[in-house]
Amino acid sequence: MTLSPKHRKWITAFVDYGWPFAFLITLLVTHDMMKATWGMVAGAAVALAVGLIVERRIAPLPLAAGGLSLILGGLALYTHDPRFIKIRPTVSGVAFGGFLIIGVMMGKNPLKAILSMAFQMSDEGWRKLAWRYGVFFLATAVVNEIVWRTQSDVTWALFKFPGLSIIHVLFGFSQVPLMMKYAHVSEPPPVPPVE
Repeated sequence: MTLSPKHRKWITAFVDYGWPFAFLITLLVTHDMMKATWGMVAGAAVALAVGLIVERRIAPLPLAAGGLSLILGGLALYTHDPRFIKIRPTVSGVAFGGFLIIGVMMGKNPLKAILSMAFQMSDEGWRKLAWRYGVFFLATAVVNEIVWRTQSDVTWALFKFPGLSIIHVLFGFSQVPLMMKYAHVSEPPPVPPVE
């Protein structure tokens, strides 16, 4: 099946955001964390299946996020303990942040490995960006712990989605000056002299 670019964007958005949206809507309608967890687990499974069937691939980041949601959601449903769902942003923040920081400390740069095909920067730029994202992910983990332990389920769910998504986008935009500073810009070809 060949999809137009417009339809491909909708499918990608569904794969990336369908499962947290299902969780939020179910929680807002039912005010029940366990029913919302069922919505999230079902949404994650459907999103991963749609990505595999329609796009014929499973993108690594949605796979990691969806897989973590399926595991922690399954534990929450099995134990009837919604804390497994509430710690999901903490676990993913620590995992991604630690992965980036440890990678840079070991002389590797996971961020560069993932994004270098889309954007060219000097090694110093990639190193600084990886450190910043590593610290950012760790900070989101700390904030999630504070929010879920002190706020209502609905407030936490709104913080998780769309709140964290908006925070991620804003942080990404805040890194544009760094990326532009260290970007490799190919020089235009010389203009031939006019005779």
